[in-house]
Amino acid sequence: MANDPLYSTTATVTGGREGKASVSNGNLDLTLTPPKEMGGSGTGTNPEQLFAVGYAACFMSAMKMMASKDDSLSNVPDDATIDSTVSMGKRDDGGFKLKIDFVLKMPGLDAAEIDKIAEAGHSVCPYTHAVKGNIDVTTTAG
Repeated sequence: MANDPLYSTTATVTGGREGKASVSNGNLDLTLTPPKEMGGSGTGTNPEQLFAVGYAACFMSAMKMMASKDDSLSNVPDDATIDSTVSMGKRDDGGFKLKIDFVLKMPGLDAAEIDKIAEAGHSVCPYTHAVKGNIDVTTTAG
């Protein structure tokens, strides 16, 4: 990392997909279970759900930051939402892969403006940079 971290967190997981997860500050403590589609009970939280939430929250913040800094962009409305769908499938080599589909809803803005804001957000979002070239990400105005 070129610069000192602005923030770090530590998560502890035991038991994998059928286990427990917590973060060091105590604000998250949950049971992990695979979804029914993968043979689990589907009663708990799974890693894909956590990834969908984390990426969407970070991306929304990135879009808001860029819109506030760039006068050519509209502000992101307070009631804007992201539907973040993370899908898992098999790779040809027998492993697994993820795909992410974002649907952005920004009341009062047209699709072209939403696309501009999304592009600006993706340019600085650390999740986008982390997955680039590894995970297919689609972003559409909804």
